[in-house]
Amino acid sequence: MASVGPSAASTQPALPSGPAVFKTIPYAFILPEIICGTWVWILVAATSVSLPLLQGWVMYVSLTSCLISLLLLLSYLLGFHRNSENWKVLDSLYHGATAILYMSAAVLQANATITSEFGTNAPLNYQLNSAASFFAFLTTFLYILHAFSIYYQ
Repeated sequence: MASVGPSAASTQPALPSGPAVFKTIPYAFILPEIICGTWVWILVAATSVSLPLLQGWVMYVSLTSCLISLLLLLSYLLGFHRNSENWKVLDSLYHGATAILYMSAAVLQANATITSEFGTNAPLNYQLNSAASFFAFLTTFLYILHAFSIYYQ
């Protein structure tokens, strides 16, 4: 019998575990996603939340995404994935869906920013809402980068 060569499974790059997570694209995006998402939540919470329906969704998306991303980061750091290909699919689906949710939250936060320009305590709330909008769009971009870069490994 002739040797066929390495199988397709052995040529796939291993999923990172431990500190290698911070050095491997797209997994290195997880920590900036958590940090920027936390800033979104903090900045929106620091405003007077004059539009609770809009900014409530922003806070829900940012806090939930932050917590789930933190759990995902911990699972990569502790090696729960056991180098299973299903984790790549889970990771890509989670980050793709979260990018869509974050885009909706970023647009709603931008609307809240525009509305807060002339409201009560306008200068401070406007500045906080502007910063929250910036970080919401930045976080959306990070989630999009993460979701798509899994396919280009």
